[in-house]
Amino acid sequence: KEFYAKAGSATALVQKSGRQDPTAPEIFDSPYKGMAAENGGVISMLEVIQSDFARLESTTTAAEATALQEYNKDMSSNAVLKAQMKKDVEHKNVMKQQATQAVVDLNNDLQSAQKELDAANAYFDKLKPSCLESGTSAEERAQRRQEEIESLQ
Repeated sequence: KEFYAKAGSATALVQKSGRQDPTAPEIFDSPYKGMAAENGGVISMLEVIQSDFARLESTTTAAEATALQEYNKDMSSNAVLKAQMKKDVEHKNVMKQQATQAVVDLNNDLQSAQKELDAANAYFDKLKPSCLESGTSAEERAQRRQEEIESLQ
């Protein structure tokens, strides 16, 4: 502020009326004082810039703080979600192992049941001819039974 207050009295670049070119237009009759007094000059412009910068700095700081809070919140919720998913994976791996073991056990049971069925079918096929006589009618069998009963008496 001090520099610009003294700038109005500085005469280093001020035009002097005694040295002017005689053919110069009338506009150069008085020294140019500038437009510093009209709108507050350079000082008021610097004050506006300073206030704009302070406002921008405060809004940026507030936005950064808000963004940091959101980031921290997201990171904590993501950490919880990650832990839950890790537990889910462990639980599902245990369930998969149990299901795999159940399949193995059921396949073993199926194989043993199939062996028993094959053995029963083989024995049935062995007994079938002796149990089922073909070619005799019911009357013939009844007569044979009657003859066998009479012979036992």
